[in-house]
Parts: sequence; structure tokens; C-alpha cells
Amino acid sequence: MFYTSAGESHGRALSVIVSDVPAGLSIDAAAIDHDLARRQQGYGRGGRMAIERDHAQVISGVRFGHTIGSPIALMIENRDAAHWTAVMAADGEAPDDLVLEQAPRPGHADLVGALRNDTRDCRDILERASARETACRVAAGAVARALLGQVGVQVHSYVTRIGDAALPAGYPIPASAWDEVEASDVRCPDRDTAARMRDTIDAARAAGESLGGLVTVVVDGLVPGLGGYATASDRLTSRLGGALFSIPAIKGVGFGLGFDVASRPGSTVHDPIGYEEGRGFTRTSNNAGGLEGGMTNGQPLVMSVAMKPIPTLTTPLATVDLVTHEPRAASRERSDVCAVPACGVVCEAEVALVLADAYCTRFGAANMSDLTTALCAYRARLERA
Repeated sequence: MFYTSAGESHGRALSVIVSDVPAGLSIDAAAIDHDLARRQQGYGRGGRMAIERDHAQVISGVRFGHTIGSPIALMIENRDAAHWTAVMAADGEAPDDLVLEQAPRPGHADLVGALRNDTRDCRDILERASARETACRVAAGAVARALLGQVGVQVHSYVTRIGDAALPAGYPIPASAWDEVEASDVRCPDRDTAARMRDTIDAARAAGESLGGLVTVVVDGLVPGLGGYATASDRLTSRLGGALFSIPAIKGVGFGLGFDVASRPGSTVHDPIGYEEGRGFTRTSNNAGGLEGGMTNGQPLVMSVAMKPIPTLTTPLATVDLVTHEPRAASRERSDVCAVPACGVVCEAEVALVLADAYCTRFGAANMSDLTTALCAYRARLERA
């Protein structure tokens, strides 16, 4: 299962095609819109979120609420496009009074993309490099989430840090915490920490700053043995890492203990193996984050993801004009102070797509009946191991 997206931030619409989806998968259009709404929420979001009310139109691949084995096409209209028709016209000549975006923002794709594509208008780059494109990922991820739900897998995320406001080290996340996370405007299960996060965002807004943070993604219900060890492309570690790094602004990904493994001896890093009748092979800890040798090991999959601050600042950094090469302040697009809570929802989508594809690869992608039958046989064999 994989996706291909198209569309610009202020173009008419975003579109995404999800391919290799098994036939017979139940698709709830309202569930897709629910995830799109989750992506738009969060304390610190900007004015664009007050304009858009994302809704995914199912164009193909679904009939009477079930997939039919052909690619699924989804379209999300940009309501703000009505204000950008002259700037983003698909045909005709550029108007004489068109204002070019010649002040590339440090930390964004503006400058390098303009050099790559031989343009002096950063608008050609920033429209596609915009995080608005992540709406496509979330819509595609909702399809993957539907498949995972049918095989007993749940994907969650929560925010552990925004700026210098962070959850205490080792903060426990019980199963009941997910309702608290979804009710929180910073997606943090601890109310005291959430309050500090909001205060930090308010201070950044007043200072003309932006903030990044840390998100943790947790996946429950995975069978052991997804992925592979024999080739680089089989390893889920690399596939999950690549998917998460494809999200704009992601600068670090860790599994389980993450970078802490570099400072610990092996006896405190690796998870001892046990065996229980009725459960099979177990681990007494989950420092690996549910992955060993590039494969799931049956433990919860735990990933930490670092997001950098958004490059658009209300107090812009210095830059250089693309044409005159004279110093000037970087351009300002309507943007967020902090989008870390929304980033968690996007991370969920990318993780769900990789894992759904891993199930299809391991158990068959033709139809859900064959997939679930093969999965049941696999689980039965593991119980006898």
C-alpha cells in the first residue's frame, strides 16, 4: 500500500491516490474526515486553519463503502484557493503586477528549490513544500488505519515536548490516557505539562518566534515477524524511519530508547526474552521499541519524532534577495507558531501506511478475506511455537 499526492497549498485542491489496497476493506468517509480534522487542531495553529474545513471526497476505488481493488483517489478542496486565483492560475500569462517571492526563508525549501528548478520566484517551490501537503498523507493514512483496525492494530501519538516544556522523564502512558490525549489541545496527557506547553507557545507568539518539539507514536496489537532482516528494503526500521523523515520539519527519529542506547551498556539496552504458556515468547522490557533486527517482535511499537520550529517567523530572519542579492528580511507566509500536535497526527498516518503495507506484503494484498485468513493461520502457528 502506497500513496502519490498532488496539489499546492493555495491551488484548487489537494489530491492523493492510494494504491495496492486489498478489495473488501470497509471505508468510512467520516473516519477520514475525522483524522483530517485532528490534523487541523492544536494550540498554536495559525489563521489558515480558521479558513479550511478539510473534507476528503472519495473519487474512485470505493463502492458501497468497500474497496474494490482499484486505486483509491481522494480530493481535498482548498477553500483558501478562492483568494489566490490570480496568483495560482493554471493557464494564461503571469499578470504584470504579480509580486514575486524573492526573499527565501532560512530553514525552508525556498532557496535550494529555486536554485534546483532555475526560478526566481520562491512561490513555485513553497506552494508544494508547504506542510499543507500533509493533509494528503493523513487522508491516505486513514485508509491504512482502516486496514490495521480490521487486524487488531491501533496507532496513537502524544506530545512529550514543546520548546522547553516537557513531560517528566518516564511518564507512564496507560491505555486510558488516549482519551486525555485526544481531548488536549496540545495532545499531552498530563494537564500540568499541557498548561506549561500552552504558556510556552504564548510566549513564543509574543516574541515573534516559532517552536518545535517531540512526538511519541505508539502502535499496539502488531504480530511479531512483520518486516524482514535479509535486505535493507525489508527492514521496518528503515521503512518507518524513511516515512517519518519524509514529513516536512522532521529532524530526528528514535525507536524505543532512541539515542539513549549510545550511552548505556548492553545489559541495560537489550530486552530479556521469556516464555509464557498461552502467550508464547515475551520480553521483560521494551527498550527496543518493538523492533528487533528490522522486524516487529510483538511488543508495542514505540517511536519518538523530533520536529524543528516552523521556518516562517513573524519576526523574520535575515536573507538575501534572489534577484538583487541585496540583504532583506525573509518573506512571511500565514503560518503557525507551533504545529507539533498536528505533526503527531501526520506521523500516525505515515506509520499506519508502512504497517498496513507490511501486513499486505506478509499476508496478501488481493482481498481482506484472504489476508485475514492467512493472518489467523500465522497466529495459530505462533501459538504452537
